[in-house]
Amino acid sequence: MKKIDAELIRRWVNGWTVARSLPAAEPVGDGLRSQCDQPGREVEVFALRADEEPESLARLAAAVAAARQTSWLTVPTLRPGAVEAVVGAAGLELLHRSEWFMTTDLIEHPQHAPAAPYAREVRTKGPVTVVSLHDSSGEVAARGTVAVVGTDAIADRIETDAAHRRRGLGRAVMSALAEAAVAQGARTGLLIASEEGQRLYSSLDWRREADVLIARGRQVSRTAGTGSRRPNRPYAMAHSRGTQ
Repeated sequence: MKKIDAELIRRWVNGWTVARSLPAAEPVGDGLRSQCDQPGREVEVFALRADEEPESLARLAAAVAAARQTSWLTVPTLRPGAVEAVVGAAGLELLHRSEWFMTTDLIEHPQHAPAAPYAREVRTKGPVTVVSLHDSSGEVAARGTVAVVGTDAIADRIETDAAHRRRGLGRAVMSALAEAAVAQGARTGLLIASEEGQRLYSSLDWRREADVLIARGRQVSRTAGTGSRRPNRPYAMAHSRGTQ
């Protein structure tokens, strides 16, 4: 059976934390742990060897279930049914079962310019580039972020406002991000795509490497005596993993 390259997942996690200005993820079992400090998502754990070592996934799921902070477990896999069974047995709530882990050769990335009246703005600070497309009133119609780590470029929070969809803005944002990343030495693009974004990325020659399942442990209130906080929905109006 084809297997997922654990190092490829590790590279994505490293770039994702850079894109989010988060501390570097720390090893935990056969996974990585990121301190997100987001309401309803204080910690996120990424499984690296779920298919090769199902026992390691069971241990990670048990740790997430027992965590004292509200924690998520993200699992790239070629065996989604088996993963779903493991996280369910641990008592985790399955949030998303249809995400994709995708890669591309940035050198060959298709280029698309935004049509009038949209104007493109590109801002780069260190390894992170943010692309925004503005309408004629100056409002942001679409945006996206990419972090370059070595020769990898990790795309994050690719979003198009609902009022500006179906106008090619997602393609224009991705083109600008790829161009900026290549200029900084990147060669390989990495991302996790929501269901909404999968068609867009596939049309731009991104390849599906694996499914991604996302589960959550019990929600823990930050203050004694208060109810659990509801998490922000992470993929609303987004093409790749992000938060509104």
